[in-house]
Amino acid sequence: MAFHLVRGDAAGDLGENTVLDTSVHPPRVQHLHFAIDAWTGDDLIERFPVLLVTQRLAEALSASGMGAFQLRDAAISVEPEAEELLHGTGFEAVPGFRWFHVTGTAGRDDFGVDSQASLVVSDNALALLRQFNLDGSDIEDYHG
Repeated sequence: MAFHLVRGDAAGDLGENTVLDTSVHPPRVQHLHFAIDAWTGDDLIERFPVLLVTQRLAEALSASGMGAFQLRDAAISVEPEAEELLHGTGFEAVPGFRWFHVTGTAGRDDFGVDSQASLVVSDNALALLRQFNLDGSDIEDYHG
């Protein structure tokens, strides 16, 4: 089975209310506040060390039967620059997002993270993700 490194669109930043444990690497997020400032329609977004998915992708992930992840709540804020950008993309509003907390091992599980907190997915997981908008994501072969 082949694996793929997926770098989601960087559509925002960790918000001021994020609580991090920086005594470990990558930092462990205890409470996530994500401030969206440049969303252009992608269903997978990221900012080190977190990944977020739209509600519609979260529902597909839950129904997939694949494991090695948790869908968690996150505080999401939309910055004024994101609102301006939305009007040029044809979207009326930024959708709901869930924190995609990956617990699997890169190169072994359908969803895993490497030592840099980058998402690594199996062929099956990539096939699922490709059913959604990944226009801003970079995808390449993973060579553990």
